[in-house]
Amino acid sequence: MNIASVVYRLRGALLRIEECLLQAAGLDRQLVPALAVRGSGPMAQLPSEDQPGEHPSGLLDSILWMAAPKKRRTIEVNRTRRRANEKLIKVQTNIEPCPECGHLKQKHILCGFCYAKVCKETTLIRQQIQSMEGGPLRAPATETVVLYQGETPRQTDADKRIVELPRKRPAWFSS
Repeated sequence: MNIASVVYRLRGALLRIEECLLQAAGLDRQLVPALAVRGSGPMAQLPSEDQPGEHPSGLLDSILWMAAPKKRRTIEVNRTRRRANEKLIKVQTNIEPCPECGHLKQKHILCGFCYAKVCKETTLIRQQIQSMEGGPLRAPATETVVLYQGETPRQTDADKRIVELPRKRPAWFSS
């Protein structure tokens, strides 16, 4: 006896049990909801209801039967799969010290500490410009020159906007 005939007989027995339960409860067959919609494809090739000698369709006819694993995966196999070489953290070989501040950074990426210093300095410059001109919309369309304490404007800076800051120029901020 092959598996197909066993499944067919089991299906028939379940249909008969279902029919007896419905008759005992006094329910009509058409009022029973289906569990799933009959699908398409190779898995849904169940015998159709039109064939003679076939049992009436039941609750289990519209279920799409899916494959299930035959054996349980062991803990060793699961852990080996989870700890595969592709999933481990790679060792970074492109790290070098920043030439300006000495903190470690990646070779092709800007140093985060230097960038934070530049952001802080440009914020202070913007605040000074805003206090001079009274707002961002009143700024002239000319180039801006930043002068720190003890610096004088050059001859080329005559037609440019000059922003003076009352502190010493940072070593990393080139003139």
